[in-house]
Amino acid sequence: MDFDLDETHAELRALAASVLDREADQARLEAHERGGRPYDAGAWKALAQAGLLGACLPPEAGGAGLGPLAAAVILRESGARVAPVPALPGLIAALTVAGHGSDAQRRALAPFAEGEEALTVAFRAAGAGPGDPPAVIAEEGRLTGRPGIVPYAAEASAILVPARSGGGFGLYLVRPGDARLLPVTSPAGEPVAAVVLEDTPGERVGETGEAADAAGGAAVAALRLNTLAAVTATASGVLAGALALTKGHIATRRQFGRVLAEFQAVTMQIADVYIASRALDVAMWTGVWRLTEGLPAERDLAVAARNAAGGAVRALYTCQHLHGGIGLDLTYPLHRYFGLGTHLAHLLGGEQAQLDLIGALV
Repeated sequence: MDFDLDETHAELRALAASVLDREADQARLEAHERGGRPYDAGAWKALAQAGLLGACLPPEAGGAGLGPLAAAVILRESGARVAPVPALPGLIAALTVAGHGSDAQRRALAPFAEGEEALTVAFRAAGAGPGDPPAVIAEEGRLTGRPGIVPYAAEASAILVPARSGGGFGLYLVRPGDARLLPVTSPAGEPVAAVVLEDTPGERVGETGEAADAAGGAAVAALRLNTLAAVTATASGVLAGALALTKGHIATRRQFGRVLAEFQAVTMQIADVYIASRALDVAMWTGVWRLTEGLPAERDLAVAARNAAGGAVRALYTCQHLHGGIGLDLTYPLHRYFGLGTHLAHLLGGEQAQLDLIGALV
């Protein structure tokens, strides 16, 4: 099989890499961490001005209509540089609304594409498995429940929340000011909050009336697949970035008069990291391509999610081990990859949850 990107997406990847190399280099990342801001607004605006945030959105939202594959390309490059921008939850929410929202809701994505706003999504409730129903209940446009830990909840213009509604399901856009937000600590360093909804108003995404339940179920299913695609694409980038950093370290670090890369045990361990990275890549690109083409993609994305929550995390531990003591130093770049990689595994519910999902699918 040919896993190379076509010309359009290859150019998109090159553009994303160019922008992020400039906006998320080591000096910028350190300055952001010292500044204490929720995200790098300059980098976020630069992504928008390059047309990257809108690339996957429909033309009515100021986008190029390239869909989930474009989002995966951008998120992989962002993950490889652990860029402090709200791209992951924002692109999940924007893609889902673009695919299932009303015309007015699609047009309302334009400020996101222009980098003027951030969007976010409630990934999963605490303790919920990948196939569990939403924890929030919607009645006549009012939402009650705890949708889980939400990144950039206070900074976003809207939170996309799945909910049980009547005899089915639906997606709702909730304004952060209408919800109760309880800040919590994230290993990735991004601002996150536990969201509590108590008879909170929400705007239903897409259809209303008699067709709402069927359309809402499709929208919730799309959100789940978009989430798997986006999180695994980001995890793929995180592992690729950690692998590159570790390769550079063992190629230059000397011990007992030899560089680390000359020791057989080290070469075997870095090979294991490479294999984990390639396994994640193959499953992720296969699933995202199928999702973009409108083909069944859940099995492939579940395999990618299992690799992201299992093999990728173990590979990050190996990268940390190969760095020795410096791998635990918070002033060294590896900690960003480790923190984000473990955070993504948590968002997916862990390796065992994904194995359970794969078992249910087959």
